[in-house]
Amino acid sequence: MTETSPISGLHAATAELDPPLAALDLAALRANAVDLVRRARGVPVRVASKSVRCRAVLQEVLGSDLTKSGGFAGIMGYSLAEALWLAGLGARDILLGYPATDRGSLAKLAADPVLLDSITLMIDDVDQLDLIRAAVGEKVSPRVCIDVDASLRIGPLHLGVRRSPIRTPEQAGRLAGTARRRGFRVVGVMTYEAQIAGLPDTNPAVRLVKKASAFEIGRRRRQVLDAVRNEVGELEIVNSGGTGSIEVSISDSNVTEVTAGSGLYLPTLFDGYRNLAPRPAMYFAMPVLRHPAAGIATVFSGGYIASGPTGASRVPKPVWPKGLSLIGTEGAGEVQTPLTGAEGLAIGDRVWFRHAKAGELCERFNQVNLVDAGGTRIEVPTYRGEGQNFG
Repeated sequence: MTETSPISGLHAATAELDPPLAALDLAALRANAVDLVRRARGVPVRVASKSVRCRAVLQEVLGSDLTKSGGFAGIMGYSLAEALWLAGLGARDILLGYPATDRGSLAKLAADPVLLDSITLMIDDVDQLDLIRAAVGEKVSPRVCIDVDASLRIGPLHLGVRRSPIRTPEQAGRLAGTARRRGFRVVGVMTYEAQIAGLPDTNPAVRLVKKASAFEIGRRRRQVLDAVRNEVGELEIVNSGGTGSIEVSISDSNVTEVTAGSGLYLPTLFDGYRNLAPRPAMYFAMPVLRHPAAGIATVFSGGYIASGPTGASRVPKPVWPKGLSLIGTEGAGEVQTPLTGAEGLAIGDRVWFRHAKAGELCERFNQVNLVDAGGTRIEVPTYRGEGQNFG
């Protein structure tokens, strides 16, 4: 490995460890964090914990109390059980990105005034209100945020993800009013434009769709907010965006915060974005086990397929040594992964990979090795390493 390789520091700092292992370039992580704050231009950045899944990294950007630091403010959690755990560690501003139906966790939320003030539930259906109320009882007033569908619809085409059934101002206002009358504190509205945040700028057609979508959701969001405020008054939270759409989100003065998480690690799915610096931070290494043929090396495991539509974009990418490629007929495997272009690799050598998505890699490792610019290594647990599995 050459000294100019961005992986050289990780390789050297972990030389005495046996792979498989995961390593995080702290200098790259910190530079990515600075860049997210720069792009947000003063709008607070809420950290998407699903894209991190490591308490030490959350503390790196949010401070030891997991609440607010240097342009970052609050966590977007993906599970109420996770939110309860993080609040127990000090976090005081957790917005759930998804509805909660875990009755046991809801009961724990209701039993603690600190939790009730620290955690905001996500809703998009009256039936969710019924379930929450049955679990928490009649005496408490949980905080709730309304998830509004931000997909772009052109005729029969649905461009975006299938999330909330709430789309129109009338629907949002009606749900807000119902929640208020049933004793809930309606504190926010969220719009996640996945078709903007989650698509790379690969061609003019994609950029045109993004521009059209930004115009449509900006107009509709203003109407939704008017309808909701008419029912419940001013809102604390107007959340929008993702790592790939910060600039679009902050262009709307109604938006009070943006969400980002993947931009800290920059996995391969973000390689095609023009507004992101090419600064990957997270890698994993696998050992070479065998040479089944000339020019082919087989490494241990490696089949860490990312969620989403199956295909080439979801498989891990070998990035060092250069010139390695997956074999199309086998791909990345459960217990072994053959690679072509492997001349010169010896048994026991390492191959470094990047994952397609951010936090999902942490579900494969109990620890991540944080390596700073000076080569100092600190081993920290992932969620999995702390025995925390939230689904």
